[in-house]
Amino acid sequence: MRCPECGQDDDHVVDSRPHPDGEAIRRRRECGACGSRFTTFERIERPPLLVRKRSGALVSFEVARVLDGMARAAKDRIGRSVLEQAASDIERALRAAGRREVTSEQVGLQVLARLRDLDEVTYVRYASVYKDFQRPEDFEEELSELRKELPPKAH
Repeated sequence: MRCPECGQDDDHVVDSRPHPDGEAIRRRRECGACGSRFTTFERIERPPLLVRKRSGALVSFEVARVLDGMARAAKDRIGRSVLEQAASDIERALRAAGRREVTSEQVGLQVLARLRDLDEVTYVRYASVYKDFQRPEDFEEELSELRKELPPKAH
């Protein structure tokens, strides 16, 4: 690793610890030439997960896009850390299928499933955009389906 201060590649690791998300290792390094300390991260390089859009276009899966859509639907209802974990779980579930390509429908259904478990209102907000609700009856139908799947709430 080249030192960001002097450009030499003579360094040693001073400290190593897992990153909080568990997906990387954080390493503190010290340059043997100038004594400068710097941080590096080591991550597993996975093959890209590709998403086939409805239009037929193929794009890279981006957990940030999933998180953004969930965050908009969950505005002021679910904490960011919970949503980040859910988005990470969705990526893990899609990769667990063992395929390098998934459809946008598969991604959307994974998001809906996670949101249904987290918060019913957020689920309906997301569903209204994902399923392109056009009339009030669309909301009523979705709520009816949601009520069938969920056990009654305790008072």
